[in-house]
Amino acid sequence: MVLPAPSHQRPSGTLVRRSVLLGAAAWCVGATGCSGGTTSPPPGTTSSAFGSRTPGAATSSAPGSAATTRTPSASDSSASASPGGALPRARQWHLGPGEIRPEVKLAAVRLVEALGTWSPGQGTERAAAGRVAALGISAASATQLAAQAGSLRPSADAAVVRVIDAQYGGILSDTASVLVVCDQPTLMGAAVRPGGTTVDVRLGRTSDGWEVTALHPAAPGPAEALGPTAREVLAQSRIELPPASVADIRSGAVHDSVLRAMLQLAGTYRLSVSVVRSGHPLDVFGTDRPSDHPLGRAFDVWRIDGHAVVDPATSRTLITAFMRAAAAAGSYNVGGPVQLTGGATANQFFSDDTHHDHVHVGFTA
Repeated sequence: MVLPAPSHQRPSGTLVRRSVLLGAAAWCVGATGCSGGTTSPPPGTTSSAFGSRTPGAATSSAPGSAATTRTPSASDSSASASPGGALPRARQWHLGPGEIRPEVKLAAVRLVEALGTWSPGQGTERAAAGRVAALGISAASATQLAAQAGSLRPSADAAVVRVIDAQYGGILSDTASVLVVCDQPTLMGAAVRPGGTTVDVRLGRTSDGWEVTALHPAAPGPAEALGPTAREVLAQSRIELPPASVADIRSGAVHDSVLRAMLQLAGTYRLSVSVVRSGHPLDVFGTDRPSDHPLGRAFDVWRIDGHAVVDPATSRTLITAFMRAAAAAGSYNVGGPVQLTGGATANQFFSDDTHHDHVHVGFTA
């Protein structure tokens, strides 16, 4: 079947100026229960985690390690509003070791945190622009970014973004795409609702540093009746899915080849998925070749058995074994931080700066 592409437009190329390093005080403007630095999780971890499993606040752990519990996604049929609850405290995401050009990811993440976190009465587009301007961005640019926030600004009285992961959608010498994967519980009246999204943040490099050019939030589409393979993936506790990826699967726009491969890999590994379909660039970054992600024919994994791919302490043997297992599961195009030899075709395995922080698993159909 022909699968629809995500609805976001291609980047306009208009640069929106922003600071590379953003202060915690600025990010906390408008945040609900913004915490101090002492309560932030260790580098490379987040205080919230994936939304398709058991409700509960995730516990902090060592860099690259898995949280023991997960909060429910808005797209999970078992997730529902919690009456009389309170939003979790806002916490900044922190870089772990091993990042390439960490200032690029920080620029993208701090902007997403500012746009997607607000206290009661501060959910308007104008208020969102004010939070962005508080980061040192011009009023005109802040207004433009707030208007592009999309699913990062759901209808709610208050919201808190907790970044699950930030991975490259592409990194070149002067342009970049950072995919900011978010958990975002919201408050409506007295009820706390689970939710979240993924935002493709585009940046360009100038003589003054890195600047945001555009935001492309995920737009997974409405839920459809699910087949047995999709239901099995959503029920599999060894496959950790962020909110946008859950919604991708529920939309019916993800090929069974992807779903079957996830299940096969889950027989050996616990995989933390970052991106499936929505929230990913339409084209392979820096080219005019369509990416397999928007077609529902690929997924990315940022953590294997609780170990972050980007972390230099993560066993290269674990990563390479996972990459070969992905190829054995039917992937024609496996990318990661290690260049492997062999493969069914000459180009089955690849490695570059973009894939130093995750493993890409792509399919032809």
